[in-house]
Amino acid sequence: MFMKYNFIFFSLVCLGICLNAQTKADYKNTSLPVDKRVADLLKRMTVEEKVAQLQSFHQSMPRLTDAMLSNSFKMDSMFGKGVGMMNPDFDATPEETITRRNALQNYLKIKTRLGIPTLFIDEAHHGLLAPGADVFPTSIAIACSWDTSLIKRVYTYIAHEASLKGTQWVLAPVVDVCRDPRWGRTGETYGEDPFLCGILGSAVVKGYQGSDNGIVTQGHVAATLKHFTGHGQSEGGINQAPANYSERVLREMHMESFRLCIKYANPAGIMAAYCEVDGVPAHANKWLLQDVLRKEWGYKGIVVSDWWGIDQLWKKHHVEPDEKSAALRAFNAGVTVDLPFGNNYKQLIALVNEKKISMAALDAAVSYVLSIKFRMGLFEQGDCDITKVNELKSNSAGKDLAREAAEKSIVLLKNTNNLLPLKKGQYKKIAVVGPCAAVNYLGDYSGIPSKNVPILEGIKNKVSNTAEVIYSKGVDLTTNGDTISMNNYQYINTAIFPKADSNRMKIAEAVKVASQCDIIICAVGENEQISREAGTDRMGDMSTLDLLSQQDELVKAMVETGKPVVVYLAHARPYAINYIAENVTAIVDGWFNGEEAGNAFANILFGDVNPSGKLTISIPRTVGQLPVFYNYKPSARAYDYVTTKNTPLYPFGYGLSYTTFTYNKPSIHERTVSIDITNTGKMTGEEIVQLYIHDRISSVTRPVKELKGFQKITLNPGETKTVSFTITDDLLKFWDKDMHYLVEPGDFDIMIGSNSDQWQKIILTIK
Repeated sequence: MFMKYNFIFFSLVCLGICLNAQTKADYKNTSLPVDKRVADLLKRMTVEEKVAQLQSFHQSMPRLTDAMLSNSFKMDSMFGKGVGMMNPDFDATPEETITRRNALQNYLKIKTRLGIPTLFIDEAHHGLLAPGADVFPTSIAIACSWDTSLIKRVYTYIAHEASLKGTQWVLAPVVDVCRDPRWGRTGETYGEDPFLCGILGSAVVKGYQGSDNGIVTQGHVAATLKHFTGHGQSEGGINQAPANYSERVLREMHMESFRLCIKYANPAGIMAAYCEVDGVPAHANKWLLQDVLRKEWGYKGIVVSDWWGIDQLWKKHHVEPDEKSAALRAFNAGVTVDLPFGNNYKQLIALVNEKKISMAALDAAVSYVLSIKFRMGLFEQGDCDITKVNELKSNSAGKDLAREAAEKSIVLLKNTNNLLPLKKGQYKKIAVVGPCAAVNYLGDYSGIPSKNVPILEGIKNKVSNTAEVIYSKGVDLTTNGDTISMNNYQYINTAIFPKADSNRMKIAEAVKVASQCDIIICAVGENEQISREAGTDRMGDMSTLDLLSQQDELVKAMVETGKPVVVYLAHARPYAINYIAENVTAIVDGWFNGEEAGNAFANILFGDVNPSGKLTISIPRTVGQLPVFYNYKPSARAYDYVTTKNTPLYPFGYGLSYTTFTYNKPSIHERTVSIDITNTGKMTGEEIVQLYIHDRISSVTRPVKELKGFQKITLNPGETKTVSFTITDDLLKFWDKDMHYLVEPGDFDIMIGSNSDQWQKIILTIK
């Protein structure tokens, strides 16, 4: 008996020692450096547990219902080894999302052997993709503000809203340089210039992460740069099509925005692109993901696959025969985590056991995932609280910020005889017509805000009792429903367009309305069925850049009434608006401008806000002249076309104000270029001063100009400010004839102006 109790006592002591050792495990010691915690945890993990950290699940497949969460057998079979990342359930309410995330995280931290938490993912391109979340101007819109401070504030707010819901990782921003606006994802980008995309993208990352050193601070989320690389100039403007460009074009135009974001903002994640580069799909491209990203740039974060990107290696690109081979190819290329279901990377267990993947390589990949989890404090983090989400919803901070962002994003393209701004009471009857007047389209990857203000409502709010506002739709854009967010339209396979005769009847009705009014506001553009990410279940790319669904006919009918016509553009890609540009009195480019678009436009229309936005993508005259980006090579536009000019309708960097600015002659001292700018009008305004550089003689051809700096200044009437730029070596470097990144001595044109076509020049000599 004594021996029996002695054995039991000895066993209990051993168990206590083991439990005590586990509680004191180095990886649980918050005072230790992250690398030591990672190393300790790796030593304790099985191959299966390591591979689980490189896999992901989708929160809606299977959906984490109460029944699922309470079924210990199912939970253990799916999550018992852990899981690296969890993709979002878009249809869940905030309450359901928080409840399910808390339950799963507690299961992982308490009931799995090592207690490793997961990273919860969300989409948040211009607002959290969720019901009730605030929606801000889409990327191409807010880029037109050229306001890094504003952008950082917007994405700080989005990060806060996301983090309250338990999100730790967002699949944004898109820093692809868009050089073909036929692409349905144009609106997700920040435009056509690599420098601008890099600087604005850095501001977004800093807003998301709360720092510029890669640390994701409390109340913030980890950011993911998308899509590396070439995605923004796909063949034919078709989503996911090849991007087979020279290394020079890739480095100077498509990779530069990523390099700048890594340099200035240290994003936690980078997503590989669907497209192929030089015949090698990005998910299988070791040169991109290892040689350039890791070795050359020193990137230390996670590389995630795009959704089903690894599957495409064998299902679409046919560079591998099956799932297992694709997993090996992607892993060796440098993809860390397999999204969205982790189907391919479940094969890594066998590949390690077969010695096709070394344990050192597996540990290196897993360490990227564990490192971010430790640095974000996920092992120690408590439950999310739904009351904090409801508190945020109950105040107006998001709405106010969305309106400010929308106001700064609007671009005034034309204002004949200073028709705008209108004065309250100036017009007693205002006609508001067009398919984009009564519905505020929000653009691709949008949530559903609690309040969404179209321009019809915004104008009515503004004029109150001083004018009568009469509405007519004018035309239908599509006949299979109005769409305002991805939540609604992701199930619509293709746009169904109205018959021309049906639209012409609506145009006739609009003419009757407009004829009895004093001024016409005509809102035209596109909706999310026309402009979105194309996939196997939906279309979104365009073969034309003309306005669809008889919208030009509608505008022409409005012009022929003889009344002044103000056109409001609601869209995510630039359109060839030749008739509109020539014939209407004023044009306001509103883009897809977020939940407060209507109120923001009304503030611009009636002069409460002076427009200050400038284009970050050139507006073409016709689809046939593409590409039309401003930073073309010297031989690219030597001749006009037979039927049209080869220049854009509106150039990169263009935008008007209700006041005027005068640029004096620039001066240069050593490497600092300065210029005096004066507000010569009668209204306080903001001006975006742009710096362009051109290498006069170089070993390889260089663009005729390249944006290398910008400053946004505010000037009161009659006020003059001096704006200065220091020309560093980094601004002058390029890839020479031997593919060395350097500065070549010689003369450089330094151009400072209000847009890419209007500037003053001075010469800088580098000896």
